[in-house]
Amino acid sequence: MPAEAATAKPVRILVFAKAPRPGFAKTRLIPALGAAGAAALARRMLDDTLAAAVAAAVGPVELVATPPICTRAWSDVALPAGIAVTDQGEGDLGRRMARAVRRTAERGEAALLIGTDCVDLSPAVLRAAAAALRTHDAVIHPSTDGGYVLLGLARFSPQLFSDIAWSTETVAAVTITRLCALGWSLHVGKAMHDIDVADDLRHVPAGRADGDGPARQ
Repeated sequence: MPAEAATAKPVRILVFAKAPRPGFAKTRLIPALGAAGAAALARRMLDDTLAAAVAAAVGPVELVATPPICTRAWSDVALPAGIAVTDQGEGDLGRRMARAVRRTAERGEAALLIGTDCVDLSPAVLRAAAAALRTHDAVIHPSTDGGYVLLGLARFSPQLFSDIAWSTETVAAVTITRLCALGWSLHVGKAMHDIDVADDLRHVPAGRADGDGPARQ
């Protein structure tokens, strides 16, 4: 077991999110839900994800936002108490995620990197991922479309975020290959569904798509 993985680091949950505004968030769902409906679903999923991250109680929760939280796009979004907020900044998704994970690693913390697109990221899943980082350098939950819904890292390497064809079916496979090439110990969790396109809406729990769904436990 690598010495770095054997040392239990504090865990920070990094939640990457767009402001849930019509025409900006969940745009691929607009044909099915309309711009306002897609934005409303994005907001519910943001609220649910932040609530799950706080309820997991594994460490600090940081919303990594775009655009910056000081803009009008976020003006009517109420965040849970105690949430740290940072700006995603410039660059492609890989550069933005690498910046956040590097910053976390420089604090001496492990990172659980998640988005707001997966309805299955419950507090229990997040706690299990944090626990896996006590004995592994990395943990990943692939998404059924070939990406990943969670990437946990007790170490940092820019190789995990550069020259990757984001939003394609190869993202998880390439990331796993690179983790293995680095010689890092890896726990692969179960695949989960992202909610990105109309066909994915069948994976949203009954009532959640129209705002009446129960909070996750």
